[in-house]
Amino acid sequence: MKTAAILLAAGRGTRMAGAVADKILAPLAGRPVFAHSVAAFAASGVADLYVIVHRDRRQLLALAAHAPTPALFVRGGRERQDSVAAALAALPPDITHVFIHDCARPLVRPELLRALLALARRTRAAVLAHRVTDTIKETRSGGTLRTVPRENLWAMETPQVFSRDHITRAYARVAAKKLRVTDDAQAVETLGHPIALLENPHPNPKLTTPTDLAWGEFLLASNATPRPPIRRKPRA
Repeated sequence: MKTAAILLAAGRGTRMAGAVADKILAPLAGRPVFAHSVAAFAASGVADLYVIVHRDRRQLLALAAHAPTPALFVRGGRERQDSVAAALAALPPDITHVFIHDCARPLVRPELLRALLALARRTRAAVLAHRVTDTIKETRSGGTLRTVPRENLWAMETPQVFSRDHITRAYARVAAKKLRVTDDAQAVETLGHPIALLENPHPNPKLTTPTDLAWGEFLLASNATPRPPIRRKPRA
């Protein structure tokens, strides 16, 4: 079985409000944000091939300096799901499992990548996630609020890992039905297949705003070691 890692680096980063030219290439603890994800995957040994999704030629040249090997480079689409679909179409036929990772999450850890792949090989679909701890409210007409029970709420992260057959069929269905999905698990949900959750005990934030870069620097510097990850049963 061979595994590919799709590294998404084509986001526009509009919520950085011009603080950096490209958040994926912004400096973080002495190296580009992109390089942190690359280092985690390289240390884990989970990928036989990398597919790096970029936005334009200038970005490609910058990413290539930090790219793992062997690697393919794919031009990103207008939406995230278009970029993933393009990367899936570029995979060689011998790939059986696929990681999909937003490189704006540079704090993922090698041991979690290995655990995710092992879980995905058993279940065909596994995602990294953390429990929702905030009180969540739903707005209703007239300005009223409803408290949403949080016991079964999880916040999705990346990487997410799937059998190639499942994720390819899922995105084909998304395209055929002209759906909009915000993560890969949502695409697989259209197949009605359960998805296994791997609880992440470590911070794995998505760098979205300028203050997130400072937060990422702090987390990398602290290098805390919480309890081991907890495996959860597949979601129905």
